[in-house]
Amino acid sequence: MTGLLIRLAGPLQSWGERSAFSAVRDTAPFPTRSGLTGILAAAEGLPRGAALDGYTELQFTVRIDRAGVLLTDYHTVGGGFPAHLTAATSGGKNKGAAVVTRRHYLADAVFVVAVTGPDQRIEEIATALQRPHWAPYLGRRSCVPDEPFLLRQAVADPIAELLTEIPLTSPYMDERRGRPNPTTAHSVPVEFLWEQPPGDRNAVYLTAHDQPVSFGEHKHAHTKRHIYRTVERLPARLLDHGEHTVHQRLIDYATHVTGSPELTETTA
Repeated sequence: MTGLLIRLAGPLQSWGERSAFSAVRDTAPFPTRSGLTGILAAAEGLPRGAALDGYTELQFTVRIDRAGVLLTDYHTVGGGFPAHLTAATSGGKNKGAAVVTRRHYLADAVFVVAVTGPDQRIEEIATALQRPHWAPYLGRRSCVPDEPFLLRQAVADPIAELLTEIPLTSPYMDERRGRPNPTTAHSVPVEFLWEQPPGDRNAVYLTAHDQPVSFGEHKHAHTKRHIYRTVERLPARLLDHGEHTVHQRLIDYATHVTGSPELTETTA
């Protein structure tokens, strides 16, 4: 079992969990398994309605660098037009009036995800992510991910990378105030989400209705899964600081550049 590491960051993300085509389109506070599976399936060019068997053996572990801020967008489609020009229905007719929705997003959220599974599947998925059939997006097509997206592939212990190596994005909206000083703090608390009980860690048990069964065009189906939330103490050296921006540190990490004091310094 090996793994790969992806970073989900951008101005907006939206990970719908409970609503599909309702007036209020929600977002979960973290990337859903359905959304993550969708990213990988799209990269591999899997058509809608195809079996998802190739993703059942994968496990996702999420590090929440920045939870983001909930944003609600008041959204209308088709207002002020004759009935035949309003939004279409799945049955081929028209709604006849403006469609009003309130769409929820996470603004400025940052997540780092370890994807683990059989070696061959991880290799296939990593190849697809490098040259995706359909471009990845963060829950909705309008939510484009920042770079770097694919941090590393064929990683022997991706969980250890989350805990000790991958540079952290500051959890604060204002990067200049309030964050721990890596020169004085030894560690910082960071939330994690696990799909398997995380050993002897003190975990909070959660249930999410985001296990995908089908991505059919007119029939999305999901079941429940269990997840476990913990708070881990990560080395403060992983926070961006000094003359190296977090973006540069991530690029260095993704391209295996070593020797930076911030990346090689041991935690006291």
